[in-house]
Amino acid sequence: MLRLHDTATGEVRPLGPNGAAEIGIYVCGPTVYGRPHIGHGRATLVYDVLRRYLEWSGGNVRHVSNVTDIDDKIIRLAADEHRPWQDVARRYEDSWWSAMDRMGVARPHVAPRATDYIGRMVDLVAELVASGAAYESGDGVYLSASAVPGYGLLAHQSIESLRAGARVELNEEKRAPIDFALWKKAKPGEPKWPSPWGGGRPGWHTECVVMSLELLGDGFALHGGGEDLRFPHHENERAQAVALGRPFARHWVHHGMVLFGEEKMSKSVGNVVDLAEMLDSHDPRAYRLVVLQAHYREQVKVDESRLAEAARTLQGLDALARRLAEAEPQAATAEPSCEVTHDFRAFMDDDLGSPRAVARLFDAVKQANTALDGRQVKEGVSLGRAALAGFEALGLVATGTVEVSEQAKDLARRRDAARAERDFALADTLRDEIVALGYRVEDTAAGTRVLR
Repeated sequence: MLRLHDTATGEVRPLGPNGAAEIGIYVCGPTVYGRPHIGHGRATLVYDVLRRYLEWSGGNVRHVSNVTDIDDKIIRLAADEHRPWQDVARRYEDSWWSAMDRMGVARPHVAPRATDYIGRMVDLVAELVASGAAYESGDGVYLSASAVPGYGLLAHQSIESLRAGARVELNEEKRAPIDFALWKKAKPGEPKWPSPWGGGRPGWHTECVVMSLELLGDGFALHGGGEDLRFPHHENERAQAVALGRPFARHWVHHGMVLFGEEKMSKSVGNVVDLAEMLDSHDPRAYRLVVLQAHYREQVKVDESRLAEAARTLQGLDALARRLAEAEPQAATAEPSCEVTHDFRAFMDDDLGSPRAVARLFDAVKQANTALDGRQVKEGVSLGRAALAGFEALGLVATGTVEVSEQAKDLARRRDAARAERDFALADTLRDEIVALGYRVEDTAAGTRVLR
């Protein structure tokens, strides 16, 4: 069973399903006011790997990830560009999904837009006001953090500590600096939706609590996001559910940030790397491999040398896939190595330990090649199949396999026989015939290898 670190408890513990054995996963998605960068790419890859591994292990996963399509930044950008805010949001939502598709990220089962749930958000805010946990002010509606039992759980700080460390804001509408907006009353010219407190729009923290509970139900299995969302965003989501007495996420997972070179990627530093541009110049699988080689809770370093090394490593994976395709007729009954699969599962089940799991799979790739070079075909295929299956479970699919025609296979067999009899003239002739069919020929210890 998969055991994951839980931010709330600080412990690595089993990830259990919801009712009906469903594993409900909610991941905070994009606010669509700009093109995605490689930090967004790392975030989606982490939860894509989690989802894929759970499904590969037989889990019934329901993956929900939202799109925040109304936000102060979207409104400002729309005003600057003199265009409707909807156009801005849709343009950058399209660029988001395009980049995710190029990385091979499985789309969420549901990807709700915030604006489709504003009615339910109004209802939730009204419940919080009626309960006394929230209050109306001149510019909106705020939740009183002091009214929430255990506020500060995800920050691992008491409410007194959070109060003491809160940045004093010039907002006389709030009763306390740590109170947060549930509803923002619209300023002139801003988009707005009707509510009992006047036209406006929901606060960011309210969007996710409504959509997660609506689509996954009370007490869903897991809520995930970046370490930067742990507080205040996730804490404030949780606070609203707690204030209403509704069970929220049972497990909290947070991933580390991206370092570009030696620095944390930041717009203020100016080292933000556009995800689509990176994918234009590198095999998209290379970034997935770089992400997998760092534990999800750690920072991951990304630079040109790491991406280039990952691309070279993947060439070895692709080469093995080609060798297995060629060896298939000789080892049709070879089952994937139980030992490799067992080790892979053990590493992944231990807090999604992808660095050790990936290292074990590449070790199996090396062992498979050694066995095939030594003409131990069945053993090589067994090891190779286990390695490729493990990589596929992580979303790393080998490419470069080729369907070799029966004619080319027959020529390769005849060529191997000619070489064994030291008839090199015939072997060269047969090689030329294979090349004429549109293939490449490599000589290996195991015999003639036919490639595209």
